[in-house]
Amino acid sequence: MSLLTIGINHNTASVDLREKVAFSPDKMTDAMQQLQDMSEVNGSVILSTCNRTELYIDSEITSSTNIIDWLIDFHQVEGNDLKPSLYSYEGEEAVQHLMRVSCGLDSLVLGEPQILGQVKQAYSDAKDQGSVQGEFDKLFQKVFSVAKRVRTETEIGGNAVSVAYAACTLAKHIFESLRKSKVLLVGAGETIELVAKHLSDNGCTQITVANRTRERAMGLASQFDASVINLSEIPEALVDVDIVISSTASQLPIIGKGMVESALKNRRHRPILFVDIAVPRDIEAEVSELRDAYLYSVDDLQSIIDQNIEQRRAEAVRAEKIISSESSEFQSWLRSRHAVESIQDYRRSAEHTREELLQKSLQALAAGGDPQALLIELSNKLTNKLIHAPTQALKQAAQQDQMNELATLRKGLGLKDL
Repeated sequence: MSLLTIGINHNTASVDLREKVAFSPDKMTDAMQQLQDMSEVNGSVILSTCNRTELYIDSEITSSTNIIDWLIDFHQVEGNDLKPSLYSYEGEEAVQHLMRVSCGLDSLVLGEPQILGQVKQAYSDAKDQGSVQGEFDKLFQKVFSVAKRVRTETEIGGNAVSVAYAACTLAKHIFESLRKSKVLLVGAGETIELVAKHLSDNGCTQITVANRTRERAMGLASQFDASVINLSEIPEALVDVDIVISSTASQLPIIGKGMVESALKNRRHRPILFVDIAVPRDIEAEVSELRDAYLYSVDDLQSIIDQNIEQRRAEAVRAEKIISSESSEFQSWLRSRHAVESIQDYRRSAEHTREELLQKSLQALAAGGDPQALLIELSNKLTNKLIHAPTQALKQAAQQDQMNELATLRKGLGLKDL
């Protein structure tokens, strides 16, 4: 097996170009079939996400020209537009790239875990189509085990690097468990939706969404079995919640110091965590002056994110060392597979020679030949046949002054060093 990788990603191409060469689900089966029909393709996996399109090809032909031409033709794009944005890798370099992608080291957000699931899905789809077999299959199994090792032995994905994730991580650090925490989400935009997903993933089941437009809030709430209130109902809701995370487009604060002060009195001063990730701010800065009210702004979260990005970069160095070691190990395994094939071929050749000479001797013996003479003849012929090819290789290496090859041949034949 020889791996060839061709692709574009967020580092090499604009979103407009990436969209043009993305493989939609309804075209994926046809694309994989077309690739398999190409004579130089033994196997293939297509990875297509919003940030990358990559083709992983098992092919003994290392030239990428025909594959690139196929990609251009399949998507009906201009070659001059696509080719400058393409990258290609071969052999161990391609193996390392696939490992880096699967571990999140080549992602827009360093260490993000979603890409591994996307690679696994691409592999599964190709497997269902019969496009992944033998050593190519073993490669992906190796890649998945490497990704697991990287996640286990490093903290590459352990620190929050998005505002939504950082807000939830902060809540987890303050509250022992989010399963019993009551959360009020103010707003219903994309950021709040991500917050709700992270909360739900961490076991939070008591979520209330407050929004200016109730219909928008209902759409979000239905995804997470949350309740919905109007913005005017926030003062009453504060009495009962533990965490408030707000992100709206309001130009004026929605939650004021007086509102929070009143709620804290009714709560008998049970603390509330406020996370304001809106710009302009949704929560008055003076809320932080209140005892039992803990307010964090988007700037506070950004400071956490910046520290975590640096931590991820440090962990990425450790992950790269793991990948380098594991890819070398896989290449060694591949080379050993070639040795196994050579050994099998050599054994078959020797067995064929032995059987051929044995049958001739048995025929001569059945015709009345002298057994002792026939045994001597058989042993001489068998020896000459078996040593002919090694003898010629030794002569050629010596005549061409290829001393390293000569030494290798002698070692392989069990001879002492010269």
